[in-house]
Amino acid sequence: MWKRNSPKTWYRLDLSAIVYPTLQRRDFSSVYRLSVLLKEEVRPALLQQAVDLSLNRFPTYKVAMRRGLFWRYLEPNDRPGPCVRPDIRNFCMPMPFKSNQRYLIRFYYYGRRISLEAHHSLGDGTGGMYLLQTVTAVYLRLLGHSIPNGGYVMDITKQPDPEELEDAYMRFANAGVRPPRPSGKTYRIRGTREPFYTFNVITGVLSASALHAAAGKYNATITEYLNAVLLYALLQKQQEEPHLHPLPVRIAMPVNLRRFFPSKTLRNFITMVYPSIDPRLGDYDFAEIVAHVRNYMRYYINEKFLRGDITTNAAIKRNPFIRVVPLFIKDFFVRLFYTRVQDKNSSAGLTNMGAVQVLPEMKPFLERFDIYMGIPYSERTNCAIISFEDTLTVNFGSCIAQTDVERRFFCQLVEDGVPVTIETNRNME
Repeated sequence: MWKRNSPKTWYRLDLSAIVYPTLQRRDFSSVYRLSVLLKEEVRPALLQQAVDLSLNRFPTYKVAMRRGLFWRYLEPNDRPGPCVRPDIRNFCMPMPFKSNQRYLIRFYYYGRRISLEAHHSLGDGTGGMYLLQTVTAVYLRLLGHSIPNGGYVMDITKQPDPEELEDAYMRFANAGVRPPRPSGKTYRIRGTREPFYTFNVITGVLSASALHAAAGKYNATITEYLNAVLLYALLQKQQEEPHLHPLPVRIAMPVNLRRFFPSKTLRNFITMVYPSIDPRLGDYDFAEIVAHVRNYMRYYINEKFLRGDITTNAAIKRNPFIRVVPLFIKDFFVRLFYTRVQDKNSSAGLTNMGAVQVLPEMKPFLERFDIYMGIPYSERTNCAIISFEDTLTVNFGSCIAQTDVERRFFCQLVEDGVPVTIETNRNME
């Protein structure tokens, strides 16, 4: 079994990660969840063994958050844990840095489900998927099944590739121009905020092939189509509310930069794009929204625009003056910018991990995957999508009581001929 060579190894937070600890508060934490549903009941003792065996292979996940004078950083965490726990109803809860033996990951089980929760300062969903699938593969081996390495399953006996640990943003942030970030006030959902530690989840389970056929009617990909459906639902919601002047509706959507830049990093390597509709220009029907989103995506999501975007973001970290500003001052201005500008820059979030690739030897033991974005920073809803084989799940998470946007979203899918099965952790009495 490979062991970390130097206990003194530490890691700077990557370009995306530096903002997440700053925004930490009692009722918000940048935690996401990945889940896999097996075909047999989970055996907790074996799952704990699989976690213990696998985690050393992921040194940037076996860490604790530390605070320096100028920056936060991650240092190796050799405390016992993380301990596998029975699942909870309101998951993706805040993750205080000094709790859970200082680990920034959690593992849960419930029935046939294994879930990983990770703080976004460690990495994005791609890195989390490598960890979840590796733990699942080791668990299946402990049950006696022959599961090879490959794909998202890492060889836990080998050292990590140095490229897995890098801040890939800084390697590719080399465009000759720094495009401005999108700005401007957008429509925000008005809703009743739920009590503290409440996370409302509504899941739609549907056929990926049926959804692909529905998107094909509009000459769109699944991602383009679902962005359009969410924009349409938000526009309908705004139209029913009393507004002196309508506002643009904008979605914050992460793009996996590994699709465009050659990197093996297991840390954060995403950037945001913002498909939007401005109702001040006139009324849009659904087909027009799909066409608008399709054109936006195909124009902006390419290597050159994305390189310019990450170059803009990297300029702050490279600024020699900012580097020597004390951390408490950085925190103050980051929080101020996020609450006054960045958080108001979108009406909702949508992430699509796409079709999960799984080794053929693992497929017979798996039923489906799920992904959940954590508790939103403000009153809004976030949407996360993932598919495995022909099962696609759309998971909405919010901290407000109203479900108008989710209802309109799924009604549009049904109108386009896509049957949807709804699951929820809400009390429907």
